[in-house]
Amino acid sequence: MSNSDHDHLNLTEVRVRNENAFSIIRGFSRNFPALADVWQALNSALVDEATLILEITGLRAEVMNMRLHRANLIAAGLATLHAFRDGEDDALFYLRDELDSQQSGGGA
Repeated sequence: MSNSDHDHLNLTEVRVRNENAFSIIRGFSRNFPALADVWQALNSALVDEATLILEITGLRAEVMNMRLHRANLIAAGLATLHAFRDGEDDALFYLRDELDSQQSGGGA
């Protein structure tokens, strides 16, 4: 999947629709208490959806972070290759520096 495949899902809109559905269920449950089991099942499904929205948000942030780390490693690798080709004494410096940075929690 490309970035554009992910971008079309607006989680804010999903969250708003979810909250609207909660409101509708609350209204129906007050007016039709005999269907309490149905309203509870729908409510549970909506809670699951809200949990999934949080999970997706976290995973998106993780993917973006991993892409940044990968891009930084590629840049460091290219810098290392160019340094080697140019005859620098410590051509691996760029790669070591980036690996150290990522291992210490940096890398951005």
